[in-house]
Amino acid sequence: MRTFPFSAVVGSEDMALALILTTISPEVGGVLVRGEKGTAKTTMVRALAHVLPNISVIEGCRFSCDPTDPDPTCPDGPHDHPVAMSRPARLVELPVGATEDRVIGSLDLRRALGVGQVVYEPGLLAAAHRGILYVDEVNLLHDHLVDLLLDAAAMGRSTVEREGVSVAHAARLILIGTMNPEEGELRPQLLDRFGLTVEIAAPRDPESRAEVIRRRIAFDRDPAALVAAYAASEDELRVRIISARSLLPAVRLDDRQLATIAAVCSAFEVDGMRADIVTARAAAAHAAWHGRREITKSDIRAAARLALPHRRRRNPFDAPGLDEELLDRLLDEEPDPDSTPPDGPRPKGPATDSTRNGQRPEAVEDAIDDAAPSSAHQDLQPANSPPTSSGGNERIFSASETYQTRLFMAPGIGIGEAGRRSRALTSTGRTVGAIPANQDRGQLHFTATIRAAAPHQSARGRLPAGQLRLAIPDLRLAVTEGRESNLVLLVVDASGSMAARRRMEAVKAAALSLLLDAYQRRDKIGLITFRGTEAKLALPPTSSIDTAARRLEELPTGGRTPLAEGLLCAAETLRLERIRDARRRPLLVLVTDGRATHGPDAVGRSRLVADQLRRTGVASLVIDCESGRMSLGLAQTLSLHLAAQYLTVDEVGADQLLRAVRQGRAA
Repeated sequence: MRTFPFSAVVGSEDMALALILTTISPEVGGVLVRGEKGTAKTTMVRALAHVLPNISVIEGCRFSCDPTDPDPTCPDGPHDHPVAMSRPARLVELPVGATEDRVIGSLDLRRALGVGQVVYEPGLLAAAHRGILYVDEVNLLHDHLVDLLLDAAAMGRSTVEREGVSVAHAARLILIGTMNPEEGELRPQLLDRFGLTVEIAAPRDPESRAEVIRRRIAFDRDPAALVAAYAASEDELRVRIISARSLLPAVRLDDRQLATIAAVCSAFEVDGMRADIVTARAAAAHAAWHGRREITKSDIRAAARLALPHRRRRNPFDAPGLDEELLDRLLDEEPDPDSTPPDGPRPKGPATDSTRNGQRPEAVEDAIDDAAPSSAHQDLQPANSPPTSSGGNERIFSASETYQTRLFMAPGIGIGEAGRRSRALTSTGRTVGAIPANQDRGQLHFTATIRAAAPHQSARGRLPAGQLRLAIPDLRLAVTEGRESNLVLLVVDASGSMAARRRMEAVKAAALSLLLDAYQRRDKIGLITFRGTEAKLALPPTSSIDTAARRLEELPTGGRTPLAEGLLCAAETLRLERIRDARRRPLLVLVTDGRATHGPDAVGRSRLVADQLRRTGVASLVIDCESGRMSLGLAQTLSLHLAAQYLTVDEVGADQLLRAVRQGRAA
């Protein structure tokens, strides 16, 4: 199978540079490529393997040991008289759905069952040693596989302790991951392990897009002809990489350049020291790529643009990126005189007293749903809120500060994908039992397998001092209990009553805090809003927490309260999700004050729909955002119809629970 040539890819200069730098200096730490679908991310990674220089390995070694420096602990060693051979560097692809034993290796069952020997069968980490490990859609990788990659990236070794096997081997590899941010973000721990990151998008220039189509069609029509046309460019690129690798040890990094790198990283407030080290290594690789023995400001600038953006995120809702004007100033380059400095004046926040012109009586809150925005009502709007996007009574409130929420779980034990929320039988966790293997795949329960085989040893003719005789029906798989990820469906009241006493700011803060918690627990998120006369699925269930947060921040407020329609929309959304993924259990989170003002007998209809939802068995949580001295208790009554856990908006935070516990102890 022929591969599209690396030098034939149109555009994507930043991605090409990042890939080349990490191949020149693998210590840089790999590359994470973020971008929309259809931008040749996978094509470029696969093409990279064909321009990498060959590597020298020990003949017969399954772990690709270097003949000049063999691993003294190699499972295939010792290599006292190694015979060297040359082969191409490997590109090993790690599928998102790979099993743990396929990644790190496991017991060779054929040898164990056939001759009774405990033999280790290497996994993908061993195959990728001194090569490239490529993970497409790395943000969708299961957590237990992420943990394995973190260990290998941190230690440069893979350690296996399972099923009677105790093995450690070198696993120094170039980790390359690609992802579409719309499908969810990456765990911060793994994100930081990528040395460089690039954002990639399809070209907007019509001429460039036409050239992409032209080359792709030419490759599909005659792959050999296109590969031959770019053969000289590929050979030139390969020779240049070899030359840069040879020059890299001679590149000097003096104290002045180190001080510049430290100043840049400090100014961008990156976490830890890894950013400084990666920037220094990438700058040296960039200098070697251009044939220089001295690192210049242009090398530091190119390295910082690739090494710092993903390390500046303060929380999952912050978009990655780098202020290049600030970078230029730090490197003593002239910034654009027409631009506003990034550390210039900032807009002031909302006024501390939004109702300075008088408090609105609680009895008038019901009328807010239908009223046009009067001057008194406009006083409730935060000072920094955007103008209304349409006429009438729409207003957009910004959220107050987010916080850590309490842990809300679905009851019982599920069987969904591994995560960090509810109890479930998952592929990793605490072993709680064993089941016959049959045709299933999973982790072998070695002890249970031996116990199953023990009663049959006499019938199988085993001698007293002979080896254990195993048969296929003896195999047992471990049943492990851990945590699963859930579908968190947020149903948010955005009607006019939410504007009273700036209630919507607290509602958005609670919802954003729940989104942050869902991100950390690897959940899928859906967002439904209801206002006016209808409910809207603002965000279909997705793993992209950034998108959910953006939709929530931009959510306008105003109009009547169609509570029943919001619940009906939630019921339909959950029905469709059960068809798509029956194993993922939902958690319905309804944020409302319980009021219903749209349609005849609005409150009664909402309770009837709540009864229907309760009969489906969905786990629910009602967050009551009613405030003021007069409480109608409508949300609490609704929670009874839903059989839902009930909390006020002030009780969502984990600190509220901790404070209550402390007060109880003091009493």
